[in-house]
Amino acid sequence: MDIDAIHKALANPVRRQILAWLKQPEQYFSDQEHGLNLGVCAGLIDRRCGLSQSTVSAHLATLQKAGLISSKRVGQWAFFSRNEETIQAFIDHMNQGL
Repeated sequence: MDIDAIHKALANPVRRQILAWLKQPEQYFSDQEHGLNLGVCAGLIDRRCGLSQSTVSAHLATLQKAGLISSKRVGQWAFFSRNEETIQAFIDHMNQGL
């Protein structure tokens, strides 16, 4: 677990919002055609953010590099979901360290 990468990822409000949406994907992405068990399609995250595809892609890459989300490719689509194990390990680390 890269604590510094996680702090960097969480320093941006857009990335924190993406993590919040991915925590309850059925509430925010219920219109997804594929099952949410795959994760949330990057295109739907783009639309919800209201930012350019390249900007959202950079945010997703930062979250993924920090280990906070994981991706799965299905054909031409990329689906993203939270990495709950890393998130919980980070929370535990922060609780013990502070």
